[in-house]
Amino acid sequence: MTTPDHQSPAPDAAHPELSDRIYRSAAGIAGGVLLLAIAGWLGVDALITGHGRTPWLALASLILLVPLVVAFTLRPAVFANEDRLRVRNPFRVIVLPWGTVGSLRSGYSNEVVDTSGTKYQLWAVPVSLRARKRAARRQTRNAAADTSGRTSAVPAEPVRAQTDQIMDDLRVLAEDRAAAQSAPGEVGVRWAYEVIAPAIAGAVLLAILIATG
Repeated sequence: MTTPDHQSPAPDAAHPELSDRIYRSAAGIAGGVLLLAIAGWLGVDALITGHGRTPWLALASLILLVPLVVAFTLRPAVFANEDRLRVRNPFRVIVLPWGTVGSLRSGYSNEVVDTSGTKYQLWAVPVSLRARKRAARRQTRNAAADTSGRTSAVPAEPVRAQTDQIMDDLRVLAEDRAAAQSAPGEVGVRWAYEVIAPAIAGAVLLAILIATG
Protein backbone atom coordinates (compact mmCIF):
# COMPACT_ATOMS: atom_id res chain seq x y z
CA MET A 1 0.00 0.00 0.00
CA THR A 2 1.22 3.50 -0.80
CA THR A 3 0.58 6.24 1.68
CA PRO A 4 0.41 9.98 0.92
CA ASP A 5 1.96 12.40 3.40
CA HIS A 6 2.58 16.12 3.50
CA GLN A 7 5.74 18.05 4.20
CA SER A 8 6.36 21.78 4.04
CA PRO A 9 9.91 22.80 3.18
CA ALA A 10 11.43 26.02 4.44
CA PRO A 11 10.11 29.12 2.64
CA ASP A 12 12.09 30.19 -0.41
CA ALA A 13 12.40 33.70 -1.83
CA ALA A 14 11.22 32.60 -5.27
CA HIS A 15 8.75 29.97 -4.04
CA PRO A 16 7.03 31.10 -0.85
CA GLU A 17 5.87 28.10 1.15
CA LEU A 18 5.73 25.30 -1.37
CA SER A 19 4.14 22.18 0.07
CA ASP A 20 5.01 18.69 -1.12
CA ARG A 21 2.56 15.86 -1.29
CA ILE A 22 4.65 12.78 -0.54
CA TYR A 23 3.76 9.27 -1.65
CA ARG A 24 5.59 6.23 -0.28
CA SER A 25 4.91 2.49 -0.11
CA ALA A 26 3.92 1.47 3.41
CA ALA A 27 4.46 -2.19 2.55
CA GLY A 28 7.94 -1.40 1.20
CA ILE A 29 8.88 0.51 4.34
CA ALA A 30 7.63 -2.29 6.60
CA GLY A 31 9.51 -4.90 4.57
CA GLY A 32 12.68 -2.80 4.61
CA VAL A 33 12.60 -2.35 8.38
CA LEU A 34 12.12 -6.10 8.82
CA LEU A 35 14.98 -6.97 6.46
CA LEU A 36 17.31 -4.47 8.14
CA ALA A 37 16.45 -5.88 11.56
CA ILE A 38 17.21 -9.43 10.41
CA ALA A 39 20.44 -8.39 8.65
CA GLY A 40 21.53 -6.38 11.67
CA TRP A 41 20.83 -9.23 14.05
CA LEU A 42 22.66 -11.85 11.99
CA GLY A 43 25.48 -9.50 10.95
CA VAL A 44 26.24 -8.14 14.41
CA ASP A 45 26.11 -11.65 15.86
CA ALA A 46 28.64 -12.83 13.25
CA LEU A 47 30.89 -9.83 13.93
CA ILE A 48 30.90 -10.46 17.67
CA THR A 49 30.96 -14.25 17.89
CA GLY A 50 32.48 -15.22 14.53
CA HIS A 51 35.96 -16.64 14.14
CA GLY A 52 38.61 -16.36 11.44
CA ARG A 53 37.28 -14.71 8.29
CA THR A 54 33.65 -14.81 9.39
CA PRO A 55 33.56 -11.29 10.90
CA TRP A 56 35.13 -9.82 7.73
CA LEU A 57 32.64 -11.66 5.51
CA ALA A 58 29.79 -10.45 7.71
CA LEU A 59 31.07 -6.87 7.55
CA ALA A 60 31.41 -6.94 3.76
CA SER A 61 27.93 -8.44 3.41
CA LEU A 62 26.41 -5.73 5.60
CA ILE A 63 28.18 -2.96 3.66
CA LEU A 64 26.75 -4.44 0.45
CA LEU A 65 23.25 -5.41 1.57
CA VAL A 66 22.21 -2.53 3.85
CA PRO A 67 22.42 0.20 1.15
CA LEU A 68 20.57 -2.05 -1.32
CA VAL A 69 17.78 -2.82 1.15
CA VAL A 70 17.43 0.88 1.97
CA ALA A 71 17.49 1.78 -1.75
CA PHE A 72 14.68 -0.57 -2.74
CA THR A 73 12.43 -0.29 0.33
CA LEU A 74 12.89 2.87 2.45
CA ARG A 75 14.25 5.29 -0.14
CA PRO A 76 11.62 5.35 -2.94
CA ALA A 77 9.23 8.29 -2.73
CA VAL A 78 7.32 10.64 -5.02
CA PHE A 79 7.12 14.34 -4.14
CA ALA A 80 4.62 16.58 -5.91
CA ASN A 81 4.00 20.28 -5.50
CA GLU A 82 2.72 23.10 -7.70
CA ASP A 83 6.03 23.51 -9.53
CA ARG A 84 7.38 20.04 -10.17
CA LEU A 85 7.28 16.28 -9.72
CA ARG A 86 10.30 14.77 -7.96
CA VAL A 87 10.78 11.01 -8.20
CA ARG A 88 13.21 9.38 -5.78
CA ASN A 89 13.96 5.89 -7.07
CA PRO A 90 16.50 3.38 -5.70
CA PHE A 91 19.51 4.76 -7.59
CA ARG A 92 18.32 8.06 -9.08
CA VAL A 93 16.42 11.23 -8.29
CA ILE A 94 14.46 12.67 -11.21
CA VAL A 95 13.07 16.20 -11.05
CA LEU A 96 10.44 17.06 -13.68
CA PRO A 97 8.90 20.55 -13.85
CA TRP A 98 5.26 20.06 -14.77
CA GLY A 99 5.88 21.54 -18.22
CA THR A 100 8.20 18.60 -19.00
CA VAL A 101 5.70 15.91 -18.00
CA GLY A 102 4.22 14.35 -21.12
CA SER A 103 2.04 11.71 -19.46
CA LEU A 104 1.59 9.50 -16.42
CA ARG A 105 0.98 5.88 -17.40
CA SER A 106 -0.39 2.93 -15.48
CA GLY A 107 0.00 -0.65 -16.64
CA TYR A 108 1.96 -3.35 -14.89
CA SER A 109 4.00 -0.48 -13.44
CA ASN A 110 3.36 3.22 -12.93
CA GLU A 111 5.54 5.54 -15.02
CA VAL A 112 6.00 9.19 -15.82
CA VAL A 113 6.98 10.02 -19.40
CA ASP A 114 8.63 13.34 -20.18
CA THR A 115 8.00 15.34 -23.33
CA SER A 116 11.04 13.76 -25.04
CA GLY A 117 9.58 10.28 -24.54
CA THR A 118 11.91 9.15 -21.75
CA LYS A 119 10.18 6.91 -19.19
CA TYR A 120 10.83 6.90 -15.46
CA GLN A 121 9.28 4.28 -13.23
CA LEU A 122 7.60 5.37 -10.00
CA TRP A 123 9.03 2.84 -7.56
CA ALA A 124 7.15 4.39 -4.63
CA VAL A 125 3.78 3.85 -6.35
CA PRO A 126 3.78 0.14 -7.22
CA VAL A 127 0.91 -1.43 -9.12
CA SER A 128 -1.13 -4.00 -7.20
CA LEU A 129 -3.19 -6.24 -9.48
CA ARG A 130 -4.85 -7.72 -6.39
CA ALA A 131 -5.96 -4.26 -5.24
CA ARG A 132 -7.34 -3.56 -8.71
CA LYS A 133 -9.38 -6.77 -8.58
CA ARG A 134 -10.72 -5.87 -5.13
CA ALA A 135 -11.67 -2.40 -6.39
CA ALA A 136 -13.45 -3.95 -9.39
CA ARG A 137 -15.43 -6.24 -7.08
CA ARG A 138 -16.41 -3.28 -4.89
CA GLN A 139 -17.54 -1.38 -7.98
CA THR A 140 -19.68 -4.36 -9.01
CA ARG A 141 -21.26 -4.56 -5.53
CA ASN A 142 -21.95 -0.82 -5.48
CA ALA A 143 -23.60 -1.00 -8.90
CA ALA A 144 -25.75 -3.92 -7.76
CA ALA A 145 -26.80 -2.02 -4.62
CA ASP A 146 -27.84 1.01 -6.70
CA THR A 147 -30.89 -0.61 -8.27
CA SER A 148 -32.39 2.76 -9.24
CA GLY A 149 -29.45 3.56 -11.49
CA ARG A 150 -28.84 6.68 -9.45
CA THR A 151 -26.77 7.34 -6.35
CA SER A 152 -27.59 4.67 -3.80
CA ALA A 153 -28.65 5.46 -0.24
CA VAL A 154 -25.96 3.03 0.85
CA PRO A 155 -22.58 4.84 1.12
CA ALA A 156 -20.41 3.62 -1.73
CA GLU A 157 -17.01 2.12 -0.98
CA PRO A 158 -13.97 3.44 -2.88
CA VAL A 159 -13.85 1.78 -6.28
CA ARG A 160 -10.28 2.63 -7.26
CA ALA A 161 -7.11 0.89 -6.14
CA GLN A 162 -5.10 3.29 -4.00
CA THR A 163 -2.12 3.55 -6.37
CA ASP A 164 -4.47 4.09 -9.32
CA GLN A 165 -6.14 6.91 -7.39
CA ILE A 166 -2.70 8.43 -6.70
CA MET A 167 -1.91 8.34 -10.41
CA ASP A 168 -5.26 10.02 -11.15
CA ASP A 169 -4.41 12.77 -8.65
CA LEU A 170 -0.99 13.29 -10.23
CA ARG A 171 -2.54 13.49 -13.72
CA VAL A 172 -4.97 16.17 -12.53
CA LEU A 173 -2.13 18.13 -10.95
CA ALA A 174 -0.02 17.79 -14.11
CA GLU A 175 -2.88 19.08 -16.28
CA ASP A 176 -3.62 21.97 -13.91
CA ARG A 177 0.01 23.09 -13.61
CA ALA A 178 1.31 22.45 -17.15
CA ALA A 179 0.55 26.01 -18.29
CA ALA A 180 1.71 27.73 -15.10
CA GLN A 181 4.56 30.23 -15.25
CA SER A 182 6.70 28.01 -13.02
CA ALA A 183 6.07 24.87 -15.13
CA PRO A 184 8.79 25.27 -17.82
CA GLY A 185 12.25 23.95 -17.13
CA GLU A 186 14.47 20.97 -17.80
CA VAL A 187 14.37 17.44 -16.47
CA GLY A 188 17.08 16.88 -13.88
CA VAL A 189 18.52 13.44 -13.11
CA ARG A 190 20.95 12.81 -10.25
CA TRP A 191 22.53 9.45 -9.45
CA ALA A 192 22.34 8.41 -5.79
CA TYR A 193 26.04 7.94 -5.16
CA GLU A 194 25.35 7.81 -1.43
CA VAL A 195 23.72 4.44 -2.11
CA ILE A 196 25.82 3.23 -5.03
CA ALA A 197 29.27 3.89 -3.52
CA PRO A 198 28.92 1.85 -0.31
CA ALA A 199 27.20 -0.99 -2.17
CA ILE A 200 30.09 -1.17 -4.67
CA ALA A 201 32.61 -1.01 -1.82
CA GLY A 202 30.88 -3.88 -0.06
CA ALA A 203 30.73 -5.92 -3.27
CA VAL A 204 34.43 -5.37 -3.96
CA LEU A 205 35.42 -6.28 -0.40
CA LEU A 206 33.23 -9.38 -0.47
CA ALA A 207 34.68 -10.45 -3.85
CA ILE A 208 38.24 -10.01 -2.54
CA LEU A 209 37.51 -12.05 0.57
CA ILE A 210 35.92 -14.84 -1.45
CA ALA A 211 38.72 -14.82 -4.05
CA THR A 212 41.45 -14.98 -1.41
CA GLY A 213 39.69 -17.58 0.68
